Amino acid sequence: MIYYLLAALLIIIDQITKWNIVQNFELYQEKVIVPGFFSLFYIQNEGAAWGIFQGKMVFFYLVTLLVVGYLIYMFQQEKNKTKLVGISFALILSGAIGNFIDRLLNGYVVDMFRLDFINFPIFNVADVCLTVGVVLMLIHVLFFEKEEKL
Repeated sequence: MIYYLLAALLIIIDQITKWNIVQNFELYQEKVIVPGFFSLFYIQNEGAAWGIFQGKMVFFYLVTLLVVGYLIYMFQQEKNKTKLVGISFALILSGAIGNFIDRLLNGYVVDMFRLDFINFPIFNVADVCLTVGVVLMLIHVLFFEKEEKL
């Protein structure tokens, strides 16, 4: 239950952050936070990272519903494994749902964090959650999961 609450909290943080950007920035407006390193830059992303799959909302709806359903099913099967698995689950779930809410309500995802020192997609809190969640899950699988006996 605690991991579902964590996911809900992260979804709320994601949505508040996006709402705040939309309310306080014009589209494509930039505010430099750390010169040459980090800025806020409001965009509306109709695709995925680097703009791939632009406008393919039905694809994103279907993939998100499948991923969320699979995540919940797998977590119910593995929920007593480790805290690392639970946190990873909460992060991935919150990221998927956070961006799904945007796509469903707006037809695009609100992105705002830009790393100015590298050519990297502009991202949001949900994207951070997804990325960190996947990395934690990989760490679990690679280093902590015991081999299943055949």
